[in-house]
Amino acid sequence: MKTHKYWPGVPWIAVVAICFGAGCSDNSTSESSDANSSHDAIEQPAEEAPRGPHGGKLLDDGPISLEMTIFETGVPPQYRIYPYRDGKPVDPSTVDLVVRLHRLGGVIDTFAFTPPQDYLMGDGVVAEPHSFEVEVEAAIDGKTHTWRYESFEGRTAINDAVAAEAGVKVAAAGPRSILETLSLSGLVNLAPSATSDVRAIYPGPVRAVKVDVGDAVQRDQVLARVESSSSLQEYSVIAPRSGTILERHTNVGDVAGSGALFVIADLNLLEAHLHVFPRDISRVERGQRIRMGAAGAEMTVETTLWRFLPLTGSNSQTRVAVAKIPPGSQLQPGMRLLAEVIIDEAEVPLAVRLTGLQSFRDFTVVYAKVGETYEVRMLDLGRRDGEYVEVLGGLHPGEIYVTDNSFLIKADIDKSAASHDH
Repeated sequence: MKTHKYWPGVPWIAVVAICFGAGCSDNSTSESSDANSSHDAIEQPAEEAPRGPHGGKLLDDGPISLEMTIFETGVPPQYRIYPYRDGKPVDPSTVDLVVRLHRLGGVIDTFAFTPPQDYLMGDGVVAEPHSFEVEVEAAIDGKTHTWRYESFEGRTAINDAVAAEAGVKVAAAGPRSILETLSLSGLVNLAPSATSDVRAIYPGPVRAVKVDVGDAVQRDQVLARVESSSSLQEYSVIAPRSGTILERHTNVGDVAGSGALFVIADLNLLEAHLHVFPRDISRVERGQRIRMGAAGAEMTVETTLWRFLPLTGSNSQTRVAVAKIPPGSQLQPGMRLLAEVIIDEAEVPLAVRLTGLQSFRDFTVVYAKVGETYEVRMLDLGRRDGEYVEVLGGLHPGEIYVTDNSFLIKADIDKSAASHDH
């Protein structure tokens, strides 16, 4: 198995697990100070942090405690913080409180508090993700108490070299054209102008045949020799155009008459005949852009809808839309086609690739990247096409996010069990 240069002898998959494991560390420190005294920081590991009567995290500093909760039942997430002294509730109106949330990327959310009831309520919404380093400053009876602790969720870290080796790719979120498409199917046909019948000029016996079905011929090339019955002189039957022999209807010894001896086709003159069901007819118009390809292959051919046939499909009762197929498409007559007609196109200010979407709790997310750290971004989504989806909220223009192999980030975060902990 391949090993990583930073950990010789360790498989790179194991290295990914090591580097991804940011987990949900939640170490907190507290200190209090006034004009006459100060205290050393107190370590409070998250796994040992006690819980208050409202289920929140308790921050202790001597006799003073704060119970930290985020309330989100029926309202946008908001801080509700309960103060205690020696385990008994303190009148919240006697507490001056500020909470600062230090988010990934240097963003700081600051909350001031008012006492609506027996708790202090923050003056803003605690936006998702609830992943930040929390700084708490409370002034009670002339003393200032401060705490700082980590409360991370949906976050992990990975070395850039390891991420590249694992195939993780990123891009900047930004504006995009979102295409509304309609799927159609059909066949490749020769254009009406693609074929030419080749006939004898004068009736008479055929003395020589120079070409066969499938042969490529050039304009003015000799295809056959015929002896005129009236003059008994031989003359050449020549190709009126360059192309491929599709049909041959003569052999040496036959008598050429008014029927076609050969059919020549220019295989570069192709059309797509696409079937539009009655329910979709009002949405499909001339001039619309079309992407198409042979069934089972990628849709790499781009063209526009040119016209409609006057009659419906013989068996399907569909309207037949016709689009010219550009030369060099590698398509051939008779091939089955799959196509997408672009029926609407909208410029949106922010979009992400569908390949980057993952699920996290009850949200659809992408993983933002800051340095070598990855973190969930909960998205509000709008219109989408086969490649991109519009972002209405949860991500900022220019923010770097994972576009490929985002499932590796999700798997590591799920493994680390970074919880939604308030």
